[in-house]
Amino acid sequence: MTIQHFAMEFLSRQRPVELSATSIPKTLRVAITAPHPDDFDAIAVTMRMLHRNGNTIDLAVLTSGMSGVDDGFGGANTPTAKARIREEEQRASCQLFGLDLSHVQFLRLKYGDDHNGSAAEEFIKHVRPDLIFLPHGNDSNLAHQRTHDLITDIVKKSKLAALLFLNEDPKTVSIRRDAIVPFGKAEAEWKTRLLRLHASQQARNMRTRGHGIDERILSSNRKTATALGIESEYCEAFELAYFEHGDLVT
Repeated sequence: MTIQHFAMEFLSRQRPVELSATSIPKTLRVAITAPHPDDFDAIAVTMRMLHRNGNTIDLAVLTSGMSGVDDGFGGANTPTAKARIREEEQRASCQLFGLDLSHVQFLRLKYGDDHNGSAAEEFIKHVRPDLIFLPHGNDSNLAHQRTHDLITDIVKKSKLAALLFLNEDPKTVSIRRDAIVPFGKAEAEWKTRLLRLHASQQARNMRTRGHGIDERILSSNRKTATALGIESEYCEAFELAYFEHGDLVT
């Protein structure tokens, strides 16, 4: 089944569509364009569902996320050392997840550089994704906003046919929940293990917020489930945008 046929059939359903109860062709290729190391883990339950389904998944971590590492954490005081810590945390998480590291790229983009567009564009051209997971543009995090705009512009410029999943994040201001992946306690515990591998972020969140990144993400998932009135305790949610030949269809 082509992405065109899948998208039209999928989008014709009453929303929100439960993605985990949908027959997804394993031939559809998946790209995750994560602004920071750990953003992959924020939607890990959905990613595991697709991984188990047999879909090929490629992850591009766009920025180093070095500003999120406290001075001195793990002995890191330079931007390069901080970037290395965050990337090693993401590699460890991907290994626990079961994602082959040959499908993980660290682009180390700095927004404002001309290199940004070409590096991200090369990733998209190489993967040729049918499904793209990326941040929602209506988000208070500037890197999330810029990543959304960058990837969407690449889809338009390259005249791609792709179904975009704009993921809900604790910093998302508002979202139309078109597709959802409910989950329970066992999956939440597994997701917690992934998130805690991002030790630099766990430490920073404990210092600044009084709780870890694991609770920050799962609390957001819990609020989404409550807002939707579903039986499951947690839920990952996405707004959909389908592009055909670079033009927005929905």
